[in-house]
Amino acid sequence: MSTLMPIYDVPTARRSILRRQAWDHYEVPERMIDANERLFGDRIGPDEAVRRILADVRERGDVALRHWTATLDGAELDDLRVPQAAIDAALAQVDAKIVDALRLSAARIERFHRRQPNLSWIHNDGEGTLGQLVRPINRVGIYVPGGTAPLPSTLLMTAIPARVAGVPHLAVIAPPQRGSTLPHPITLAAAAVAGVDAVYIGGGAQAIAAFAYGTQRIPAVDKICGPGNLFVTLAKRQLFGIVGIDGLPGPTETLVVADESADPELAAADLLAQAEHDILASAILLTPSRGLAEKVQAAVARQLEDLDREEILSLALGNNCGIVVTETLDQAFDLANVYAPEHLCLLITDPWAHLDKVQNAGGVFLGERSFEVLGDYVAGPSHVMPTGGTARFASPINVMDFVKIVSVIGLNERALQAIGPAAEILAHAEGLTAHAMAVKKRLGTGD
Repeated sequence: MSTLMPIYDVPTARRSILRRQAWDHYEVPERMIDANERLFGDRIGPDEAVRRILADVRERGDVALRHWTATLDGAELDDLRVPQAAIDAALAQVDAKIVDALRLSAARIERFHRRQPNLSWIHNDGEGTLGQLVRPINRVGIYVPGGTAPLPSTLLMTAIPARVAGVPHLAVIAPPQRGSTLPHPITLAAAAVAGVDAVYIGGGAQAIAAFAYGTQRIPAVDKICGPGNLFVTLAKRQLFGIVGIDGLPGPTETLVVADESADPELAAADLLAQAEHDILASAILLTPSRGLAEKVQAAVARQLEDLDREEILSLALGNNCGIVVTETLDQAFDLANVYAPEHLCLLITDPWAHLDKVQNAGGVFLGERSFEVLGDYVAGPSHVMPTGGTARFASPINVMDFVKIVSVIGLNERALQAIGPAAEILAHAEGLTAHAMAVKKRLGTGD
């Protein structure tokens, strides 16, 4: 099969592949409505389906989780927790080279996140003491999807920053692999390498509900992290405020900015590496060089024929992927900042000289030897990054996602006399006379 990535001019690209839409503005396929009718007896959309699953898990706990695991994943579970013996067996079963790679990745992730500032501080001046206490979140639950392939790297990229932050209770939940009652062995091996405290079995919205509400077997957590499919994301959105949520990740995306110096074969390889995730993945090249655009287009078609996930790749390439020929390199950076990609790859001469132009990106990869696939697995920063344009305000998973800050206020009489009158004035301005009285009593000006 030969598939070409389309080449766009900038106005057309802005109306199509560079146009951001709200992640939840999706067309519900008729087959999904049909499936929901078989499951629930009503022709409902995914939002309502998730709402019903959450309510069921909240009401029936383990019974509901077992029911939905059997119904949706075809696995009849005796116990919802993976025995430690099964985790140890998986670590021994997985190829030693894979385990060594997991350990290398884990070490680099830990080393990177230990450099992140994460400090309590106390400052005392003549008016008393102010400061902050940084405290780890007590219980964190990590969702690790199964989907079309196991994602042990996602477990490491989430669990290890949590460990560095000092989270004392760290649990993982993952769906059973097809034909089994346990998650994939490589996921269990990654859990062992990361040193999580417990691994539970469950997928989809029901797994998120179990962590949010708690069940008889699964303790509730204070925050849920980890990507998933549409139903996982909808569950996280509906549970926001009941439990902490890391974000609402959408399909993965890479934006490559390249100039005429880029190797078209490497640029094509980077685009294909992103597009193979799923049919909704986005892989976009921005370049002021029409010649490079055409060479990359041809290289994508040529390389595609040798790849295993050709059907997924072909669908993705025809959906949210493409090549955009810009007028200048600066225009490419302007478009990239508006798009705010999860991954921004700079295949240009002296990428460091252009780093200051980057305002919005989950991660920026500088040069052909610093490519996004290394970031997926072993570079060090977490690969769980903001998608869907949320890099305008959000960050990759990091240590600060797993701590909370407690403000410390210890003021003295001198501070009271200096700032108390202003507090009283502002309290009156807001019509809060009890607030004002609390100040007056201490200033000695109350009745």
